[in-house]
Amino acid sequence: MIDKLVVKLLTLKMWLSDEHGQDVTEYALLTGGIALILVTAVGLFSGVVQTWFGDAADYFTTNFAP
Repeated sequence: MIDKLVVKLLTLKMWLSDEHGQDVTEYALLTGGIALILVTAVGLFSGVVQTWFGDAADYFTTNFAP
């Protein structure tokens, strides 16, 4: 009876200390954080980029139109 209890406790200890899959979780959190930063940056700078491309299009249309 005590042997079975010891085996069960050791099994539980091994299961709780198992770090398998921890790397995947860390990479998922890191990837999610980077994606959040990129989405925020695109949202903040989209107006500026749109203005740059609009100005460039106007410049080329005005100066190089046939």
